[in-house]
Amino acid sequence: MVETSAAESTHETTPAPADRWYEAPVLSGDHVRLEPMSLAHAEGLAAAADDQVFQHLRITRVPRNREEGEAFVRAVLAQRDKRVLLPWTQLDAVTGEVAGTTSYYEIDPDLRTVAIGHTWLGRRWWRTGVNTEAKLLLLRRAFDDLGAVRVVWHTDIRNDRSQAAIARLGARREGVLRKHRLRRDGSWRDTVQFAMTDDDWPDVRERLSARLRPAGRPVDPTATT
Repeated sequence: MVETSAAESTHETTPAPADRWYEAPVLSGDHVRLEPMSLAHAEGLAAAADDQVFQHLRITRVPRNREEGEAFVRAVLAQRDKRVLLPWTQLDAVTGEVAGTTSYYEIDPDLRTVAIGHTWLGRRWWRTGVNTEAKLLLLRRAFDDLGAVRVVWHTDIRNDRSQAAIARLGARREGVLRKHRLRRDGSWRDTVQFAMTDDDWPDVRERLSARLRPAGRPVDPTATT
């Protein structure tokens, strides 16, 4: 069972105060535990990372050891301090191992919208319940706790795995942002944009919750998004 403070019966229509949108509480489920990112996670993040995991991400250097993991975390936390990102570390709820990261970004309390991204998981946790449950926790936080009306995802047009994963969550493909960002190799990236609204959320919440069985590790077709 996913344990959050969110209301279960319907989505919250009253928006939370603006400052709450920039808080990163611990969010816990059966498969994953999301903790506010800190330097304590640096060594675990370096252990979970590899080139394949970061293939479609914009990070310029994959952390290989504790020192590089700390540099990675400090860079992310600097973005948090500027309110550019709100990062969580993903931990395996069964073993306690660091599995990866995920974040809110483009947070707009006035428009009641937020994006989910900057997400990666170590390959050991691909095709497990971790990614689906992490997204469910973040969606519950957004819609039920904060009163969001819209959640957005962006992904590289080359990243078919991510696009398929986002679509399976129940988000709708809205279009392509041409020459939207630069890739690590300096080439221009076309970005596919997906979104989910509070109108979509009740059905999505029910479907994703049903997908996550409380015992064992179900096969989850989603991967990193």
